[in-house]
Amino acid sequence: MHETRRLLEAAAALSQLLRSAGVPHAFHGSVLNAVLSNSPHTEEIFCIVEGGSVHPFRRVRQACAGNPDVTTTPSPWTNRLHAVYHRFIPSIEIEILPSGEEEFIRAKLKAWSLRRVELDAQDIVYILGRYWDRVDINRIPEQDMKEFVSRYPAAAPAWREVRRKYGMR
Repeated sequence: MHETRRLLEAAAALSQLLRSAGVPHAFHGSVLNAVLSNSPHTEEIFCIVEGGSVHPFRRVRQACAGNPDVTTTPSPWTNRLHAVYHRFIPSIEIEILPSGEEEFIRAKLKAWSLRRVELDAQDIVYILGRYWDRVDINRIPEQDMKEFVSRYPAAAPAWREVRRKYGMR
């Protein structure tokens, strides 16, 4: 658990750097619920970044370059990037997510797994059915999707195509 105000301060610092560099972005995660409910603690925060003509990770690294308070830490073997805010001990990490369909599906799937809201399920079925060919299977939790498809068979054909695209049966 993190203190909500600490995550918000880290998000504000990252957002200022991204805005100064002209990088479109938005924040996502349980921090939004914490802010709306005035909860002092929360679990996560993500920053969704639009790529444009340059990969989103590169845009974030360029925006943070030379800043002592916010640095970036890549994880090339998992294709992830974290922005690290160093003004607190321990430091705050914000995972950077490229904007796109798989991040939407990933976020909705996580929300559905926690709350089981029908609207989340409908959104997943709709986006997966139309944009399955743009989904990166490495960004979707396999077990959560298995459970989802078992409860919503309308998603099965698109999920089968995603798996086939990656050589999985």
